Order: sequence, then C-alpha cells, then structure tokens
Amino acid sequence: MDRRNVKMPRDALSSAPADRASRIIRDIDGLRGPERLKALLTHPLTGKVALVSSFGADSVVLLHHLSQVAPATPVLFIDTQMLFPETLDYQREVAEKLGLTGIRVIRARAMHLAQEDPANTLHLRDTDACCDLRKTVPLERALSGFDSWITGRKRFQNGSRATLPIVEEAGGRLKLNPLADWTPSEIADHMRAHRLPRHPLVDKGYPSIGCAPCTSPVAEGEDPRAGRWRGEDKDECGIHFVDGKLVRTRAA
Repeated sequence: MDRRNVKMPRDALSSAPADRASRIIRDIDGLRGPERLKALLTHPLTGKVALVSSFGADSVVLLHHLSQVAPATPVLFIDTQMLFPETLDYQREVAEKLGLTGIRVIRARAMHLAQEDPANTLHLRDTDACCDLRKTVPLERALSGFDSWITGRKRFQNGSRATLPIVEEAGGRLKLNPLADWTPSEIADHMRAHRLPRHPLVDKGYPSIGCAPCTSPVAEGEDPRAGRWRGEDKDECGIHFVDGKLVRTRAA
C-alpha cells in the first residue's frame, strides 16, 4: 500500500492514540520483518512517520529493512556530541551502504549547551539532565510535525523493555517497535545472511552502545545493557519517557 495513493479520512488521526494502536496491531497481525515495517509506514493511522536510530550495536537490521521498503524515510540520528568516533563513522558507512537518503542529524542547540553544559561535564553530575539536554529535547524538537516514530527497541534487551508492545502510544504520538519480538539469534542471523556491517565496538565488548562517557564494556554473563550508566539506577536515556516517567501505556 503506497501512502501517496491512500485517501486518509479527515478525522483518521483525531482518534485517541491508544485506539489507533489497537487498530494498527490488528491490521498488521501475522507480518514480520520488512513486510511489518512497510505496513506500519503506510498505514493511514500512523500518519507522518520518522525512524529514530542510534546506529548502535544492532541498529543495522531495522535500517536494512527500511532500505528495502522506503529508503527515503526520514531517519533521525541524535548526535549528542559525546558519541564514540566509531559510531559517527559507522553512521556514515551504514547510510551509504544501504542507500538511506533521509538521514537527519539532530543536535542540541549551541546556546543550550553553552548555558547548561559549557564544560561538557554535566554527565559527571547529573546523567539524567545530560540526556535531557543532549537527547530528549533535541529529539522532541525534531519530531515536531510527525505523528508516529519508529524505534529499534526489543524485548530481549530486558529491563523496562521486557514487555514492549509492537505499537504503543506515548506523549500523544504513536511509537512503533517493529522488532520488539525479534530474538538475538534472529538479529544475528539477519546480519549474517545479508552481510550487514557490524558496529566496530561490538567486537570490543560493547553489546549496547551509547555516549562514550557513559558506556563501558560488558563482561561475559552480564546483561547486554549493563555497560550503560554503570553503577546508576538508570537503564534508559530519557527519549522513551514522557514527563520524566517511563511510559508503558495502553497498547496492543
């Protein structure tokens, strides 16, 4: 179904996001992989959609699906200006290899950084405030005008993601998680089968990759996200929160 040829009812997006989520999940039942992603992108009830990617350890699978069905889709990449150099190089490599033409690099505004983190040390005092400044606020600004956004989160990543639905509502938008029910073996198999490039830090013990100051290698047997904000009671950066709270709302 091509969105350009769909006559959307005038009030299609006026219904409650949770109601739209339930309808969408019924309509895409039985679909997986690129077919599921295409259905989410073209469903009249998702409206205008962007994909948000960290270009992290296994981001390439979802991005590969996108390249197969809609490579011009807006892809929002948040450059916190604290990322590993390897991540910046990997972002460019993957975008070029997959032919993704809708990449939008998102950053905090210089005036906000100068006011709130002039010495780039905010992460040492308050990681939540740093994530808010460098991730949450820039992303919210970039999502203005979009009705839905796609994430690469998966249930096997544990913590707050263990009960992740395929479609959920958060903050008045729909959040689409097409890989929520994928397993680690499915991710690995897909990467091998399609010879997709691997983030260089994965082989150095980083199964989950965020900003350099707040990401450490993970030992064998540890949770894959144990290296994120190690030693703190924190397992999300904040972009999956609404009003400061993790949202796991009514969803299908």
